[in-house]
Amino acid sequence: MDETALLLSRIQFAFTISFHIIFPAFTIGLAAWLTVLEALHLYTGRPVYQTLFEFWLKIFGVAFGLGVVSGVVMGFQFGTNWSVLSKMSGPIQGPLLSYETFTAFMLEASFFGILVFGRSRVRPGVYLFAAAMVALGTALSAFWIMVNNSWMQVPVGYVEQDGMFVPTDWGQIVVNWVVFTRFVHMLLAAYLAGAFCIAATGSWYMLRGIYRAEAHVMLRMGLFLAAVILPVQVVFGHFVGDNVHRYQPAKFAAIEARWHDEQPASEVIIGIPDATTESNLYEVKIPVLGSIIASMSTTSKEVGLTSFPPQDRPPVLIPFMTFRVMVGCGLVMLGLAWLGSWRVARNRIERGRWLLWCLFLSFPLPFIATLAGWYTAEVGRQPWVVYGKLRTADAVTPFLTAHAAATTLALFAAVYLFIFSFGTYYIYRLLRAGPVGRLATVPVDAAPNRPMSLADTDSV
Repeated sequence: MDETALLLSRIQFAFTISFHIIFPAFTIGLAAWLTVLEALHLYTGRPVYQTLFEFWLKIFGVAFGLGVVSGVVMGFQFGTNWSVLSKMSGPIQGPLLSYETFTAFMLEASFFGILVFGRSRVRPGVYLFAAAMVALGTALSAFWIMVNNSWMQVPVGYVEQDGMFVPTDWGQIVVNWVVFTRFVHMLLAAYLAGAFCIAATGSWYMLRGIYRAEAHVMLRMGLFLAAVILPVQVVFGHFVGDNVHRYQPAKFAAIEARWHDEQPASEVIIGIPDATTESNLYEVKIPVLGSIIASMSTTSKEVGLTSFPPQDRPPVLIPFMTFRVMVGCGLVMLGLAWLGSWRVARNRIERGRWLLWCLFLSFPLPFIATLAGWYTAEVGRQPWVVYGKLRTADAVTPFLTAHAAATTLALFAAVYLFIFSFGTYYIYRLLRAGPVGRLATVPVDAAPNRPMSLADTDSV
């Protein structure tokens, strides 16, 4: 086994999935919001909701296409770079990936055609049903992917037979507490990505003094949704952490940068983990808090990395840092969502341009948090690809050369950067143009600093 080929294969998969995860994280939340907009339009009859629906449907279409294209590549990599993993886990992972195609992608693609071409051809109720089916399809896609990944994190419901992992209980594989908590955690992250992108767009329009009615609706709905979801996300994040603490203690110790057993355990807030000395440089920690977070106890003993053989320990620096990046982004988003919601409720959102700027610049935060959480989960799982059962080094394709891995990595990087640069630029152009068309409000450039009132929205 070529160590360089292994490293390049890992980098390649990390590169492609980092690109891919951005677009599903955006479209899952956006599809749900489109459904809410269509329902509100049918219920209230207000044209502003249809205006926003038609506007964001274009953006959803572009992002959906980019997500599909980027997802195809990862399937090929299972065969080209990770054939041993494919062979051993194929009886489980193969059906799970097929379920995603047949229950999620087909549902999305079929009903998305109705959204694009069927506004004037089907009844309003059927059109709303199509929007709901697209939203359901995006959520189902996330569900099957999380089932697949959760099985690699905590393998259950199988036996080892003839060098393969053979399923014995699909119910245990698909329906368990680990899958449920991780799926909800990911789903809420996607809703937050959509909410903050929508709120950021509304802030951008308000700062430019255009499309005030649409901007106010986007800010109100985006911020209120984020303000409600974020506390729930914290709860499910704690549940996910409990699962890691129970089933992956080495990963948990790496996330905490806890090198030695402690009773009670401290919580390292910041520091620089140093594997050579098995200690943390410049650390700042809080006594007892580590035991409270891990076990809801002030006296529990928490395991350290030195309790595991060196060859079974995950890297420490990346999961330690990315976990804190994820939590930091979450806290910033929570503060912005609550403050923004309060000012929107009091009809004072336009009077604080500094807050509008903060909201506008906040749109990358949910994506950064999602990527950081994914890196924490995947790097923390090392050196295992199927936790405790199959090492990453043993899962790579035999005789894969460093030259072949480097070539495909370079090609993927070039193609991805080319295609997604244009795709992202096109989305930017759509956002900059705004909800133009016969239903959109006229830009009010002449009075950019006039406070927004609910009357402005109701008159649309």
